[in-house]
Amino acid sequence: MAPSSSHPHPAASHEPAPHAPAPHAADPHGTGHHRHGHAAPDGAGPRDGLARLLDLDAELFAPYRAGVLDRLAHLAGDGVSRITDLGAGTGTGTFALLERFPGARVTAVDTSPDMLALLTAAARERGLDGRLATLEADVTEGPPGPAGADLVWASAALHHFGDPAASLAGIRAALRPGGLLAVAEMDGMPRFLPEDVVPDRPGLEGRLRAALDALHAERVPHLGDDWGAHLTAAGFTVELEHAEDLELRAPLPEGAGLYAYLVLARVRETLDGRVAGEDLAALDALVGGGPDDVRHRDDLVVRTRRELWVARRPGDTA
Repeated sequence: MAPSSSHPHPAASHEPAPHAPAPHAADPHGTGHHRHGHAAPDGAGPRDGLARLLDLDAELFAPYRAGVLDRLAHLAGDGVSRITDLGAGTGTGTFALLERFPGARVTAVDTSPDMLALLTAAARERGLDGRLATLEADVTEGPPGPAGADLVWASAALHHFGDPAASLAGIRAALRPGGLLAVAEMDGMPRFLPEDVVPDRPGLEGRLRAALDALHAERVPHLGDDWGAHLTAAGFTVELEHAEDLELRAPLPEGAGLYAYLVLARVRETLDGRVAGEDLAALDALVGGGPDDVRHRDDLVVRTRRELWVARRPGDTA
């Protein structure tokens, strides 16, 4: 996949294209899935912290997602009326789909009843509950959502499943002939820190990321897979592959410091006992509320790589 570059700017608080999330691409583990509980800020529960993290990711990278959704709408064409959002999370992607496809009804699928409850409440507040259905389900247990979908969106979700072939077979069965599947992923933990953010521990972020990569190899072996190859093997026709390196620099949009904090706080808990104690102490200084806390710094640069595959279920032949 050939990379390109983008420099997003502050954007509206909705997610103009789903990704995602969900599971969500915002998860620093690169696993991003809301099944896992982790530390949250200011006494909030772990799900509250994850929900805020997912929403911030949607806000900060809204311009990129707008472009993704435009590409998807072009490929989908007119007449999209049935959409399934896999790993819907808090619903940032779901609401983006509802906005971009105003004639469509969306089924939001998630393993977490808590996330689905948040999504349902938000839809009611927005007056969109009449166009939304929710389903607590796991794609590995069968076709996700109602059959005959025009579009299935899977944002940072498929890498969680142990058998990509089985998961894609279920999704293929849920699509109508000619329907589209969009797979959105990211390359793991976003980057934020200068090389010398902690002078006594240069290269801190690189070591944290290497430790996460090792953990992913154990727990999430399909993170970073070539989904184009998986899709082709599952009988889809891949119509679009796109990768983009995104970067946010000063002046950073509101929420960027909190986004860095939420990611790094989750990394801190995940890597406890897996990296040197000196690195954990350095990380503590960056998320501990003191003068070096990332929420108060002006030297952050937010970097992340996002990937997209769009594939079509071939039409039935006579």
